[in-house]
Amino acid sequence: MNDKLVFLGLLYFVQGIPYGLQSSLLPVYLRGAGHSLTRIGFTKILYFPWVLKVLWAPLVDRMGTKRRWLVATVSGLALTCLSSAALAPEAHIWGVAGTLLAMNSLASVQDIAVDGAAVGLLKGRGELGLGNTAQVVGYKAGSVFAGGVALFVWGAPVLDDETVRGQQADGSRRVGQGADAMRPWRVWRKMLAVPGTPWTVLYVLTYKLGEQGAVTMFPLFLLDHHMTARELGFWNGVIAMGFSICGSSLGGLLLAQFSIGALMRRVFVLRTISMVFQSSLLTVLEPSPLMKGMAVLSMSVQHFLGGLITTLTFTTMMHCTQRAEESIQATHYSFLATLEVLGKLTFSALAGGVVDWFGFQVAFLFFLTLSAGTALHVWTATFTGALREHQLKEQPK
Repeated sequence: MNDKLVFLGLLYFVQGIPYGLQSSLLPVYLRGAGHSLTRIGFTKILYFPWVLKVLWAPLVDRMGTKRRWLVATVSGLALTCLSSAALAPEAHIWGVAGTLLAMNSLASVQDIAVDGAAVGLLKGRGELGLGNTAQVVGYKAGSVFAGGVALFVWGAPVLDDETVRGQQADGSRRVGQGADAMRPWRVWRKMLAVPGTPWTVLYVLTYKLGEQGAVTMFPLFLLDHHMTARELGFWNGVIAMGFSICGSSLGGLLLAQFSIGALMRRVFVLRTISMVFQSSLLTVLEPSPLMKGMAVLSMSVQHFLGGLITTLTFTTMMHCTQRAEESIQATHYSFLATLEVLGKLTFSALAGGVVDWFGFQVAFLFFLTLSAGTALHVWTATFTGALREHQLKEQPK
C-alpha cells in the first residue's frame, strides 16, 4: 500500500507544476501590472487541454502501456520546466503562456495514464480514501521541480501489478477494444450506463462553482484594498495552501472511518457558512491589522474545507468508475475529471467579468447562492440519490 501511495503521490505532484504557476503567480503578476479582472479571468484558457483530454483518453487506454505514457509525459514536463526557467514574465509573457499551455497539455495526458493505473491499483474504501488523498495532496504540493521522475516511473514496480497490466496482456480483449475504438458511440453509451454516472456528472460540473469564484476573486480584492503582492503571496500562496493540503489529508483519514455521504453532507454546510463569513468582509475597505487577520482566517478555512471536499469528490468519482468495465475505466474516469475541470475552468474565466460588471459584493452573493445550492444537492443525494450509504459500501479486496 505504501508503494502505491508514494507512486501516485509523486506523479500527481508533477501534475501540479503548471497549476501552481498559473493559479498563484500569474493572476497576482497581471493584476499588479494593471490588467482588468476580466482579462485575468481569460488566462484560464491555458487550462483548455484538461477540457479536451477526454478526446484522447481512449488512445491512452488502448495504445502502448501506462509506463510508456508516463515516462514520455514526465520527460516532456521536465523539458518545459527547464524552458520556462529561462523566460522572464515581464519580457516574454507570450513565451510563458506557451510553456504553460504545453505543460497543461502534457499533464493532462499524464493524468489519464495515472488515473487508469490508480483505478486498478486501489481496492476497498480505505485504499480509495488514502489513494485520493495522495492524489490531491501530491497535486497541490506540485512545484517547478520534475527532474529524475522519469527514471522513477520507468522502474516503478507497482506498474507490474496484474490489475494494471491486464488490459495490455489479454489479446482477445484488445480486439474488442479496437472494435469499440472504431465505434466511439459504443464507448459513450457504456460510460453513461455505468450506475451513478448521471448524478456524478452533474455534481462534478457544479460542486466548485461558488467556491471557485470566491477563491479566484477574494485574493484580488485583498490586493486592491488590504495587502501587497508579497503579503498575498505568503498568506494565500503558502499558508492557505498549507491548510488546503491539511484538509485533503484529513479527508483520506476520515474516509477510512466514516461514510462518504455523512462527511459530504456536513462539510458542504460548513463551506457555505465560511462563504457567508468571507462575503461579510467585503464591506470593509479600510486597511487594518484586524481586517488582515480576518482575511487570512477566512482564506485558511476556505482552503481547508476546499481541500477536504476535493478528496471526497475524487473518491466519489473513482468509486463510480470502478463500477465500469475494465476496458473503459481510464476513459470513464477521464470523462468525469474533464467535466470537473470544465466546471471550475468555465466559472473561473467568467468570475472576473461578473465582478467587473456588478462589483465584489453582488458577485459574492451570487457565489454564495451557488455554494448553498450545491450543498442542498449533496444533502438530498445522501438520503435519496447516488450517495446513499449502501451504494458506497466497502468493496471486497
